[in-house]
Amino acid sequence: MDVKIYIPHPALQEYVLNISTVNVLLPEGIKDVVTPYPPTPFQSLIFYCNQPISMNRIGNPRFEEQPLAVVIGPQVSRVNIKVHSQLSAIRVDFLPGGMYRMLGIPMHELFDGGFDASLFFGAEMSRLNEQLRHTSNLEEGKGIVEKFLLNKATCLKQTLPFDSAMQILLNNNGNVTIDKIASLSCLSLKQFERKCKERIGMNPKTYARILKFSKAYRLHEAFPQLSWTKIAYEAGYYDQMHMIKDFKAFAGVNPSVIEEQLTYTPIRMQKDLQY
Repeated sequence: MDVKIYIPHPALQEYVLNISTVNVLLPEGIKDVVTPYPPTPFQSLIFYCNQPISMNRIGNPRFEEQPLAVVIGPQVSRVNIKVHSQLSAIRVDFLPGGMYRMLGIPMHELFDGGFDASLFFGAEMSRLNEQLRHTSNLEEGKGIVEKFLLNKATCLKQTLPFDSAMQILLNNNGNVTIDKIASLSCLSLKQFERKCKERIGMNPKTYARILKFSKAYRLHEAFPQLSWTKIAYEAGYYDQMHMIKDFKAFAGVNPSVIEEQLTYTPIRMQKDLQY
């Protein structure tokens, strides 16, 4: 699995965190691989330059092939991803509030879902998908996606103190008090909670929990030799029981079970995520 992460064009940095390219080539003789994908803190835009992945949720055994371009709203539920032979994809992760500023749609309307990007961008997205399917390499595709985002940067919704305050919460993996972030947003706690629902898609405590959980899960993918006690400490949990509670909520299983599930797949989809 080859992942390259790019710092976005300076004109994009007020709403885009990073752009990454992902290339997965399964070993010869292996038709497809299923890997867990718990929620991350990001709202994202994902482009598949060849065959899209298929996806299912816990409790639903049927895998559904995804569109060529997918808008990923705020997530709280784990999915399972099936990669077919080879995956070539470009992923855009937005800063907190960034997708709201681009789409102008309250993020709670996209809660825990993935949507065909053509529903939001129409024929423009169809043309972009066609370009990406004919690119010679992913770096060229990254440039095409960046040009698309630069065009969108000219009509973003206004930035607020809330947006920079949420970046502080992001950068600290959720380990800042909600009262402090509300104060930095220049909002009362109730105003802050309403703004979170609009721009992030969920209440701030849930978002902070996902930040902390995601840190723990990514640490395990990247450093499987670390003990869960060490991971809980590094992610900022008070104790291991709080981490186990979050794993059950967001991964659907406790840490030892997902550790076992990862032994059945060579793919680690989140170890390279950065923020």
